[in-house]
Amino acid sequence: MIPRVLSIAGTDPTGGAGVQADLKSIAANGGYGMAVVTALVAQNTRGVRSVHTPPVSFLREQLEAVSDDVEIDAVKIGMLGEEAVIGEVTAWLDHVRPSVVVLDPVMVATSGDRLLGAGAEQALREMLPLAGLVTPNVPELAVLSGAEVAQEWDEVVRQALAVSERWGVRVLAKGGHLNGDVVSDALVDAGATVPVRRLDAARVRTQATHGTGCSLSSAVATWQAATGDWFTSIDRSKRWLTESLRHGEALAVGQGHGPVSHFAGLWERGGLSTSITGEWWARTAELRRATDTDPFLTGLADGSLSREAFAFYLAQDALYLEGYASVLFRLAQLTGDPGERAFWAAGASTCLTVETQLHRTWSADGEVEVAPGTQEYLSHLRQAVEQGYEQGVAAVLPCYWMYADVGARLAPAPETNPYHEWIATYADPLFVQSAERARAITERVAEAAAPQVQESMWQAFEKSARLERDFFAAPLVPVLNPA
Repeated sequence: MIPRVLSIAGTDPTGGAGVQADLKSIAANGGYGMAVVTALVAQNTRGVRSVHTPPVSFLREQLEAVSDDVEIDAVKIGMLGEEAVIGEVTAWLDHVRPSVVVLDPVMVATSGDRLLGAGAEQALREMLPLAGLVTPNVPELAVLSGAEVAQEWDEVVRQALAVSERWGVRVLAKGGHLNGDVVSDALVDAGATVPVRRLDAARVRTQATHGTGCSLSSAVATWQAATGDWFTSIDRSKRWLTESLRHGEALAVGQGHGPVSHFAGLWERGGLSTSITGEWWARTAELRRATDTDPFLTGLADGSLSREAFAFYLAQDALYLEGYASVLFRLAQLTGDPGERAFWAAGASTCLTVETQLHRTWSADGEVEVAPGTQEYLSHLRQAVEQGYEQGVAAVLPCYWMYADVGARLAPAPETNPYHEWIATYADPLFVQSAERARAITERVAEAAAPQVQESMWQAFEKSARLERDFFAAPLVPVLNPA
């Protein structure tokens, strides 16, 4: 199904922000876009000149005209501006109750000036419980939380947790306004088992940043209607936005901060191309969600996991990594691409050096038997790689991707957590980049494969993802034979 997504926002005649950007973003991410205009804005890439707000009665007519006729799968809300407008949209949301609502709270100008009066700010806060996700930037998050503008990531997360707990809404905490080569974002839900699930990405150095908040929030709304999983939707949207940011300056639009290139990926690939590996990831969402409640993972997160249980896990993981390294070496032999050969060989070497050193720090003394789950996983990997390069790369991908996902969601672990070093290993940007490289290789191979080969790749990926999940969920009882 193609998601039918409604944008409720102001306009931008240069096309980089507002409903124009929303419609491009929705289309670029596979949805059908619709728009209700809250304000007519005379602006360009250098700033806003004036705003005309149509009568609230006309806003009501627009909203009713759409919802009386079209089944709406998701709503993205942007610029509202006035208290009366916010009240009208709130009343409509309360009546229609769309299943997906993403609120981008346009409250602070790029200059730092507040865009809403006190009454409008409070009305916007009272709209929060009707949203599934709110996506403030750092200054807007400060307004919502009633705090000073955060200067570092930990404070951004604290403010997001406060807003989530106070208003019962998920918050996409965004670190784009902070300094650093890595941009951190996080899905924050104070009521969830894992309240902070973090995503890191390399910062794109560009002047083409106009409308990034509009574009990201409408992309998330579109993906949420398709996947039903907020973290997956944010992850996919961030990947798309990063690609669009990299190509924005090539558009040469305006003399100020230009727009992102919403269709850069579409133009580059010559047509709309759904990410194959992204679909695999979405199809394993329930399996991955189950991992979040495993005693092993929750014990790692708060440091309560027993040392004995962790030592057992690492003993099994050390045995697994030895076999995993041999599979990666085999992939290096199978590929004809020098870059991919170097990548797989380096990954195998890392398994046998850096990570095994970490395991030696924790593993218990004595000879360790290979647990049945470990043996099953290794057997599956070996069988997959012997079936061919295509099945092999798909089978090894979950170990990269799921560990990077876990590391990102557990980080940053306080140094007082006894498992801080293990968590930091998989949250490290270099490991995250390796996971992305493994995904990109698998995506390339899958795109070039025949449909029946793509299906066998999916089966290899799905089984590895299930075995990876079982690895975390295994009974935490050491299987040790003292020497």
